[in-house]
Parts: sequence; structure tokens; C-alpha cells
Amino acid sequence: MPDKPLKLKLILYPLLLGLVLGLGFFIGLGLSTSGASAEPHDTASPTSVDSRPVAESTAASEAPPSDVRDLPADSSEPAAASEAAAPPPEGPPEGQLTSLRLDPTLNSRTDLGVDELATIQMFQRLSASVVFVTSIAQRRDFFSMRVGEYEAGSGSGFVWDTEGHIVTNYHVIAGATAGIKVTMADQSVLNAEVVGVAPEKDLAVLRVSYDAPELSPLPLGRSDDLLVGQSVLAIGNPFGLDQTLTTGIISALGRTIPSADNDSEADIHDVIQTDAAINPGNSGGPLLDSSGRLIGVNTAIASPSGAYAGVGFAIPADTVRWVVPDLIEYGRVQRPGLGFTHFGIDANRRLNFAGVLVRTVDPDGPAAQANLQSTYRNDRGQIVFGDIVTAIDGELIRTPGDLLLILEGHAIGDMVTVTYVRDRRSFEARIRLAAE
Repeated sequence: MPDKPLKLKLILYPLLLGLVLGLGFFIGLGLSTSGASAEPHDTASPTSVDSRPVAESTAASEAPPSDVRDLPADSSEPAAASEAAAPPPEGPPEGQLTSLRLDPTLNSRTDLGVDELATIQMFQRLSASVVFVTSIAQRRDFFSMRVGEYEAGSGSGFVWDTEGHIVTNYHVIAGATAGIKVTMADQSVLNAEVVGVAPEKDLAVLRVSYDAPELSPLPLGRSDDLLVGQSVLAIGNPFGLDQTLTTGIISALGRTIPSADNDSEADIHDVIQTDAAINPGNSGGPLLDSSGRLIGVNTAIASPSGAYAGVGFAIPADTVRWVVPDLIEYGRVQRPGLGFTHFGIDANRRLNFAGVLVRTVDPDGPAAQANLQSTYRNDRGQIVFGDIVTAIDGELIRTPGDLLLILEGHAIGDMVTVTYVRDRRSFEARIRLAAE
């Protein structure tokens, strides 16, 4: 039959396949058995052959290197025993900060550098002495005719003493016609009264009613020994963002800037220049040295755009030191005087002259004794100009501001030589300075 060879092939092929597979299995089993019982072919001495079981040898090769700790002779010891005998962990690296610590209630970080910690600790200690000053003014609505209040200006200030005196810039409060508000560090808002102002120094002193134990005055430093490159810090309220800290250096010393006194156009001298960021709202805030002492009062910036451009100015602490006590006690700066009043800078500009035009003479003052003449109107209503003071002790006077600065360098009772012009002729007179 034609289909018998096909059936025979179907029977023989599986048998042959099974025979081949079975033969391969037995051959492989035999090779494995002979390999396990055969001697190694290593020519090294028998002592160099590791006769331990494979698993033990593998574990030994995975053990820590011998330079960490020598393994015990008995490898059957528990792993915990070797761990217990391990040396204790090393302490903090040499030089790690351990003496400086932050206030744990404010920050628990200890991985900070010495300079960072010093700055943070200083801010935590002194920021409570910095306040936010807001000037309030009134205006009438054009349509409703109602009078409403608005913010005429804002800036910073700082606590001067435990009696509630706050120091700020004069220009911060100059527009206040309806009151001044002071926001303390604890966010309490207090009404403030003006104690004294010095427009020619751009300084003002306010007073608030606050619990004395809560007031922390800033330590007062010096400005006569400052150096360019010295680190400084400024705390204030730029753009109304309270309790803002910026840092920088002293960029220059001995700068001169105009004051807020439009009447005398007096300049402020020995001003500190800094690159610490000072923006609108920082005015009146403290400039501190790296020890946290007050070395200046932030007052102005030089910028083409009106925002911070890297040049800020601060009134020196040595000026603040003598001006503020006068403002607290007298309400204004106490200077020795010549016994006369004078016109402001507008007269110099209108009449185009250099010097100080005498306006009125105190009949009991030293100027009257030296026969200085005042300005007056005659019977026909014409103005008769008085004397023009042009120098004191040979130091030229061009504006009323120059006169103020010269008098600041003298004391009450000093004798000075006053040079003045009358009818286009120059005269001199000896005058003893008296209290203004």
C-alpha cells in the first residue's frame, strides 16, 4: 500500500529523536560526575589551594577588605559580632561650627558659615528696633467735596531710646498734614507725634507710646573711623516690604548731598556711600556695621530711574549723635548765632548775589552791637536792602547753607570776624556768638 512508508516514518522519527536526547542526557551526566571527582590541574602547591566549599569561598571574597577590620579565624561567627566590634563612628570634622547657634525658635539650621550665622543672628537681634513710618495727609474730593486721608509718604525709622523716640528722615514726614503712623516690629500700629525736625540734616524725631520693656534701642557707633570696603547691613521697608535686610560694603566716604531744606539749600557733608540695596521705603532706616552698631541713617540714592542702581547714601552717625539730642530737647538744632535772621536761597537766585542777606536784627543780639543793618521798606514803600554777610573768619559764604555749616563748627561764646557788604563796600566786625 502506498501509505505504509509514511506511517513507518511517523513512527521511526520520534523514536530516533528520543534516543538522541537520552544519549545526550547520559553523556552530560557522566562528564559532570567525572569533573567533580577529578584532581585539579593547578601546578601550585597544595597549600595554596582553597579547600573550602564554593559557597564559603564566595562569601569570603565578598567580605570587607582587610584594611577595615581583620576577619576572625572562625568564619562561623555571626555577622552581628563583627558589627558590634566595629570602631565607633567618627565625630564632626575638625573646624565644624559648634559655638554659633541660631535661635531654635526661628531656625534650626546649623550647616551655615560663620559669616552667614553672624548676619542672621544680628538680624534676629536688631530687626525689632526697626519700624515702618507712614505719613498721612488730607485732600478734598473734587466731585463729592469730601475730605479724605491718603498716604503722603512712607519710610523707615529706628528706636532711639526706651522713652519711645523714633529717628527717621525729615523728608519721610514732610508731607504729613493729618498725622503719622508708626508700625512696630510686632505689627502694632501707633500714632506718633513730631518732637523735632532738622531739614538741613534730613533728620526728624518722633515719639510713640509703647511699653518701655518692649523697646530695644540700636547701639550707636561712630563714623569717623570707617573704612572703604567695610561690610555694612541695611534694614528697612523698601516698597512697603517690612523687615527687609540687605548687605553690602562702604563704597566711599566724605560725600556731599543736598539736604531736604529748600529754604537754605544746605548740603549734608561727610555722607557715607554704600552699595547695599537702598530703595524707596528704606529712607530713615539704619545702616549698621558688622557688629550691629548704627553708623548711618539711610537717606538717598543716586539713580537715573529712581530705583536702586548700586549707589546709596547714609547720614553719618557722628552727625546723628549731636543732632538727635538737640531735636529731643529743643525741637530743633541748637547752633550759635549772630543775632539776625536772613532770607532763604530764593533771594540769592532772584537778586543774583553770593552771601547771606540780613532780614531782621535782634536789638539785643550781637549783630545789633556790631551795627549790622536789616532789610526794610522806606516811607515810599521801596525796599532798602540790608547787609550781605560774605565770610566768617575768612571762610567764604555763598548760600545760607554755608552759614549754617560754618556756625556748626563754633560754640556759643566764640569770637568771630564777620565780613559783610554794604553799599558795595566791604566791612569787618568782631562778633561774639550767642545762642539762637
